[in-house]
Amino acid sequence: MENKQQLGKYYEEQACQFLCQQGMRLVGKNSISRLGEVDLIMQDGMCLIFVEVRYRKNDVYGDAQSSITVVKQHKVINAAYSWMQKHDIDIETSEFRFDVIAITGRKLHWIKNAFSA
Repeated sequence: MENKQQLGKYYEEQACQFLCQQGMRLVGKNSISRLGEVDLIMQDGMCLIFVEVRYRKNDVYGDAQSSITVVKQHKVINAAYSWMQKHDIDIETSEFRFDVIAITGRKLHWIKNAFSA
């Protein structure tokens, strides 16, 4: 991999393929707003899933999952709300959740409902 951006795209694609194999459908990628970014937006039945993808080469300084701070969680939540508003999705009545795909080395860990709004 040449740089961090390419590395990030590679692992986001790996995460997307994994979630599609689990029966989900891709709705969007890299949704950016002034409030934050959502790496993947998936759909499982009627539920929208906003996915944060994290990669760490190894766990010397902590695993990928531990790199998701409360500040990062708030940015993902705010970006998700912005995306739903832009797509006329009612936050009050729609089913959605926040998942994490944490990849440390070659181990992929899927955390459903990793955090909540």
